[in-house]
Amino acid sequence: MPAPIAERRPETTIHHGRERVDDYAWLKAENWQEVMHDPDVLADDIRVYLEAENAFTDASMHHTEALQEHLFSEMRGRIKEDDSSVPAPDGPYAYATRYETGGQHPLIVREPRGGGAEEILLDVDFMAAGKAFFRLGGAGHSPDHSLIYYAVDEKGSEFYTIRIRDIASGEDLSDEIPRTTGGAVWSAKSGTLFYTWLDDNHRPVKVLRHRIGTPVEQDEVIYEESDPGFFVGVSETQSGRFVIISAHDHETAEVRLIDAEDPDRDPVLIAARRPGVEYSVDHHAAADALVILTNDAGAEDFKIISAPLSAPGPENWKDFVPHREGRLVLDMVSYRDHLVRLEREDGLPRIVVHRYADGEEHAIAFQEEAYSLGLQHGYEYETATIRFSYSSPRTPAEVFDYDMESRERTLRKEQEVPSGHDPAAYEVRRLHATAHDGETVPITVLYRTDTPLDGSAPCLLYGYGSYGISIPASFNTNCLSLVDRGFVYAIAHIRGGKDKGYHWYRDGKGAKKTNTFKDFISAGAYLAEAKFTSRGKIVAHGGSAGGMLMGAVANMAPDLFLGIVAEVPFVDVLATMLDASLPLTPPEWPEWGNPIESADEYDQIAAYSPYDNVGEKAYPNILALCGLTDPRVTYWEPAKWISKLRACNTSDALILLRTNMEAGHAGASGRFDRLKEVALVYAFALKIAGKAG
Repeated sequence: MPAPIAERRPETTIHHGRERVDDYAWLKAENWQEVMHDPDVLADDIRVYLEAENAFTDASMHHTEALQEHLFSEMRGRIKEDDSSVPAPDGPYAYATRYETGGQHPLIVREPRGGGAEEILLDVDFMAAGKAFFRLGGAGHSPDHSLIYYAVDEKGSEFYTIRIRDIASGEDLSDEIPRTTGGAVWSAKSGTLFYTWLDDNHRPVKVLRHRIGTPVEQDEVIYEESDPGFFVGVSETQSGRFVIISAHDHETAEVRLIDAEDPDRDPVLIAARRPGVEYSVDHHAAADALVILTNDAGAEDFKIISAPLSAPGPENWKDFVPHREGRLVLDMVSYRDHLVRLEREDGLPRIVVHRYADGEEHAIAFQEEAYSLGLQHGYEYETATIRFSYSSPRTPAEVFDYDMESRERTLRKEQEVPSGHDPAAYEVRRLHATAHDGETVPITVLYRTDTPLDGSAPCLLYGYGSYGISIPASFNTNCLSLVDRGFVYAIAHIRGGKDKGYHWYRDGKGAKKTNTFKDFISAGAYLAEAKFTSRGKIVAHGGSAGGMLMGAVANMAPDLFLGIVAEVPFVDVLATMLDASLPLTPPEWPEWGNPIESADEYDQIAAYSPYDNVGEKAYPNILALCGLTDPRVTYWEPAKWISKLRACNTSDALILLRTNMEAGHAGASGRFDRLKEVALVYAFALKIAGKAG
């Protein structure tokens, strides 16, 4: 079957005197906002092209169908189908999620705290029955435990509708709130719900107050953001005393509080936004104070300050946990007697417990070369028990309850792998590659102990490197399907994340964005030099902004890679940043630059934007995956990229595009359906590595 060839319909734009010709701009639907809500209104010519690409991908991968099915069964076999979370206590009840055997979606349940019969609050499998796409967003019970709100998305477009259920009767109330982000916060008296509303461009711009039982049309706007570059969100302090309204972009924040016991009050501003100053807030009730995590006053790796509740402005901020360069404070939560923070130093995470009464601190840490640590905030405030999770690439996840006074750990759950798992059969290494400018790039590596390290092994190298997001060295049952077939699995902790502190992020954004790509290339070259693999045997893998990374390295070092897997790839960076109507464009300007206002920033983005830099060269094998209703990385970005690649490529490499016509950014919604997409990716990697047979 011949590959589809997209028609060229050149469109010319001019910015700052620079002419840009786009042959495939027509693939962007003029009515894209409508398509997000109703995929059926997609223009026929675009649909025909996308479906032709899907058919070509199916034909090209047809001989791997049995392998895909085997991979799917194998990965499913590692999932405990009747799994459940550790119940989280809250007053008279403990709340949990669990799955039934064969179930794609969870049950939200609770049981009396001292033991007793389980109540099913939400049966998401039942709600999803017969729907092509269904995803549960947020869900939360009211303070008096009589109601539960839940949010659903039935298109994959991330426009969530909030519904409210009476727990006693199991019936939904008439309240139905459309066009939300999917999260909400109850007031202390259960009669009021705060939520964030999305505009036509999928931007969270308003926080509204909904009184249960009243028409949604009467909901009051209590905060509206006028700057399209700022996102708005709603949350709450651990004490439950305050509702938090945050407005932020990627480098500046502004917070307001509403007294949850008096929800009709107007929000109170904590500190007006100052460019480059980030902060988040929690509540220390005993001291009648706020604790604030911030990078104010040059605290690049963040510090924690305190401020009186009665006068919380910056003029009254006092250091509580001072800034220390190289110790990045990632998160904090304030309980009645303790302040708990999650931090990273030397690339590894740890939890630190601070006792308010006397300032005594101690840390929770582990000894493996690379591992992941997660802090679970829980529902309760007046508690001496915290919950955290631990895993490493070879160690299944463990959930512990930890007594902050006695320092005793209680193992509450250990991830089961029904098909079996022997950690001793695998080796985990933490390596360091030297980058182009002398920086050292951490790499987490997983392989079987019997894998030869003589350069013969293929490697899947994963990377992201944007927004300060660090990819954890956690347990991933799926990647074992490659590792058990002789692959080395590696994660490159490149600049643009915060793996080595905030400077690691700063040095991989804006004018320094190309450090991200060069770091990834350096990581791949090092793995080859150290004989974990060889040049031309590396399959690069990344998604979203990590998909932009994939497109950039395909242009910059195509001979290093055997293949590229780009999931929902942000590859048309320049055109997207030039279109202020798109959902994420204004908030993204601090990350990438604003090419509308600045000729220099236009040029810096144009120099690396993957789509703009596709040229006549021998590209490696490429598989791109996207979703039709994706509001984050719109479907036309990978569609245009693949069209241009196919027109310019001088090799006989396989270049494939798969568009999920019934999903968005996160792919298929069911926990097993998602595995089918992973199976396709892994079958592609095995096929091009000669291991599909």
